[in-house]
Amino acid sequence: MSGNGTGGQPPMKSWADQPPAGPSVCPRHPDREAYVKCQRCGRPTCPECQRPAAVGIQCVDCVNESARAHPTARTIFGGRVTDGRPIVTYTIIGICVAVYLLQRVDPSITDRFAFLPALGWTEPWRFITAAFLHSPSTYFHVLINMFALWSLGTYLEPLLGKARFAALYLISGVGGQVSVALLAGSPSIASLNEGLDQGWLTAVVGASGAIFGVFGALLVLNRHLGRSSSALYLTLAINAAFGFLYPGISWQAHLGGFVTGIGCAAAIVFFRRQGVRHLVWAALGGVLALLVVVALAKYLSLPEAVRLIDSSSFS
Repeated sequence: MSGNGTGGQPPMKSWADQPPAGPSVCPRHPDREAYVKCQRCGRPTCPECQRPAAVGIQCVDCVNESARAHPTARTIFGGRVTDGRPIVTYTIIGICVAVYLLQRVDPSITDRFAFLPALGWTEPWRFITAAFLHSPSTYFHVLINMFALWSLGTYLEPLLGKARFAALYLISGVGGQVSVALLAGSPSIASLNEGLDQGWLTAVVGASGAIFGVFGALLVLNRHLGRSSSALYLTLAINAAFGFLYPGISWQAHLGGFVTGIGCAAAIVFFRRQGVRHLVWAALGGVLALLVVVALAKYLSLPEAVRLIDSSSFS
């Protein structure tokens, strides 16, 4: 039998005879055309399933698989390991400096956002905003606080992670204002009209309460790590003395922030292990809730006329 040189197989068709290939579609969304391929698995991926990677684009399935295979690195206290840059610390410093400059331009900002115990019930946002304000009449207040925050934050934030450090700062700031309200006396309208209980009408500004919270947390965390805090005691004592030696500085906010920071640090240490790490946020929320309960109890113990004082009373 004579052959045709192809071994009995039909002749191959040229590329021109092949039917055109259909469009690439996303495996997760077959109704969508996809013109970008995952750099890891090579499958087409639509824009919704694309995730930026170190090199090129990966599909969402590969990203999830990588996350399962390589769990996120954690600090000793359970936070996410960062590149070492204290972003939260720098951000808080930037906000405080920007707000301070705005205070210099528009003095009414201080009046609207400073903390007064008399306005804590009707304008509760002041419990937070006061921690980002400083005395507009001097540069010393903002400079000394920002230097202290930079010194403490650049050390502590990498240990805790960004989210835990931010929570520590904010909750300690609230704790400082709660302490101011708690220790401002129990005024009545009559006593205020007679010029008594003036602490209830005195504005408080500054990051000192939050910074003292960071101080307190650092003492707890260093003790847990077995590190000496002896160098901090002198710094802490000097800063605490300012509250008693210089008028206009609230030692009450320092005390409240310090105690709150210790409480936050205790929660972070207690729930640092992997099995219970997720409970740290509930614990920090519990610290904040306790501060809210204390503040509510304080205001509810006062006459309604005192509790309902608002900004129009100062016009």
